[in-house]
Amino acid sequence: MKTIKVPNREEVSPQSQLLFDQISASIGKVPNLYAAIGYSPQTLKGFLQFDGALAGGIFSAKEKEAINLVVSEVNDCSYCLAAHTMLAKTKGFSHEEIISFRKGYTEEAKLNAVIQLAKNITENHGHAEEQFLVDFFAAGFQEDALIELLGLIAVRIFTNYVHAVTGVPIDFPEAMSLK
Repeated sequence: MKTIKVPNREEVSPQSQLLFDQISASIGKVPNLYAAIGYSPQTLKGFLQFDGALAGGIFSAKEKEAINLVVSEVNDCSYCLAAHTMLAKTKGFSHEEIISFRKGYTEEAKLNAVIQLAKNITENHGHAEEQFLVDFFAAGFQEDALIELLGLIAVRIFTNYVHAVTGVPIDFPEAMSLK
């Protein structure tokens, strides 16, 4: 199988170089996964725009991180688990909370409805079992939240799949295995 190399700035198109500069200015580096996506400037731009648009949505930072973690756990993405475990820690989440999110459960009822539905949708390749939808709406969410949840899941599945196919090296502290 062909090995996908992590490109440096000089090995990507001028459009991707500009995006790399923006990423570096924003977070201090270009993560390996983003660099690999940068082989296609259109894909990197679209990913960043979609991810950025969802940043200001309905869900809190905690809910979004829980979604990122449970989706990445279901998809067994060591790269995204490493990145989002680190991000969750920087946002003040405890080790126990992070593990709980990855397992798809929390004591917080409203957040649990989100995590359970995200996990169920991911496990069932986009299909949701009725009870998880009922619980989500009973927790106070509306249709707009459901559609946004699907967007957040789609963004994370995309990065999970990029890592699954490319196998780029993880450039964050690795998350412990739950297995």
